[in-house]
Amino acid sequence: MVTEAFAPAKINLTLHVTAQRPDGYHMLDSLVVFADVGDRLGFTPGPDMALDVTGPFAAGVPADGRNLVWRAARSAGWTGHIALEKNLPHGAGIGGGSSDAAAVLRHLGCADLETAESLGADVPVCLSAVPKRMQGIGEILTPLPGLPELDIVLVNPGGHVATPDVFDALSEKVNDQMDGLESWITRDGFVRWLASQRNDLQAPAVALVPQIADVLDALGGAELARMSGSGATCFGIYPDRMQAMAAAARIAQSNPGWWCVAARTISARPQAVS
Repeated sequence: MVTEAFAPAKINLTLHVTAQRPDGYHMLDSLVVFADVGDRLGFTPGPDMALDVTGPFAAGVPADGRNLVWRAARSAGWTGHIALEKNLPHGAGIGGGSSDAAAVLRHLGCADLETAESLGADVPVCLSAVPKRMQGIGEILTPLPGLPELDIVLVNPGGHVATPDVFDALSEKVNDQMDGLESWITRDGFVRWLASQRNDLQAPAVALVPQIADVLDALGGAELARMSGSGATCFGIYPDRMQAMAAAARIAQSNPGWWCVAARTISARPQAVS
């Protein structure tokens, strides 16, 4: 019997770099949400592990023990065939393999933080796939129930950004943490609060991949346009779904080589796909 799971895109609405530890790890303060677009996984139990990768972003994704999906299944003590449909660009600052791995753990009933942490710094925040404040090096997670859902456009110009390179290019490692997180009352107030916060990795990422600036310009009609994570994917927030869909269509038509999709952030844990 085949069962299925959904791995939603992870979006860092904010990303403040607050310090760097002596061991080189950076301390973060980030507001993380998830979207209703993502990768899909199908599971067929069996005696041996096998992984097939399909979808628009399958190229270059390993189908063996190097893949976090494979490692997550092994960590959960599961064997069989996994079909991974890659709908999200990888190395793009929106979760990718970390969300895939978390979806495997969640689906297989192995949703403990210790296992998630062993697979990567971003896997724990993806484990429940609900809005969270992420602090420390990613291990301090505070659920944020009640965040408004947002209509957004996600855009990636196709440029891969290596996360270590972006952190190395960040000149100021000690910055203010988020403030006033609970000061908003309405959805519009929340968007205004977001606009007062930052992604400290955006400027160094733009310096490394100038196309990111082009994406932000293309999202210029949004209420707020910002890069997610270490890039190169950016998001734009729009007043409603219709305006988000219209913006996505306009941007895609003008930039046929870009990945561009309208989406909505989700406030509840993803359900298993029947």
